[in-house]
Amino acid sequence: MANHLSSLKRIRQNQVKRLRNRYVYKSTKTAIKKFLNNDDKNEKDYSKVISMIDKLVKKNIIHKNKSSRLKNRLSKNLLSK
Repeated sequence: MANHLSSLKRIRQNQVKRLRNRYVYKSTKTAIKKFLNNDDKNEKDYSKVISMIDKLVKKNIIHKNKSSRLKNRLSKNLLSK
């Protein structure tokens, strides 16, 4: 365990950020699954999911290549409705 006050604070901050990142990532994954399993896909839902993915990339939660792979998969799924 760390002894300095600054390192203790850093540990607390990292824990809060980790939980927040996990929540955002998990809710995005849920939105993606919901979009893929939905029979009547529309542009509004698609743009909402794409926006969530872009926010994950902006916060460095996922890699940009993963985001482009996800977006490509979603767009193919939207077109094939």
